[in-house]
Amino acid sequence: MSAIEDLRSLDSAEAFFQYLGASYDPEVLGFARLHVLKRMGDSLAKLDLAGLTDEDVRAAARKSLDDAYRDVTQTGPLGRRVFKVLKDHDPARPAKARGKSFVGLDEIRAAR
Repeated sequence: MSAIEDLRSLDSAEAFFQYLGASYDPEVLGFARLHVLKRMGDSLAKLDLAGLTDEDVRAAARKSLDDAYRDVTQTGPLGRRVFKVLKDHDPARPAKARGKSFVGLDEIRAAR
């Protein structure tokens, strides 16, 4: 199997760290695994891995994983808001007006 196929077959955050020989704190990974993997995936998606040797692919993946892990440990999982649901509910951004956001109980009863 190629390094890219190996990476695709991994099924947990811990497996990525083990495969790439990267160290991690299980406590940090316990609450931030999805954020680390999302950031790593976003970083890898920007790279052109075609034509690279397996060693170079693993090195690029290791760097992406290390950068993502460091970023999460420094800024916290919410620091960059990589998931859509977190971006949509960023308290630093004003809410978008989409018409009425509150429906009173009277209005619900009247609709019956």
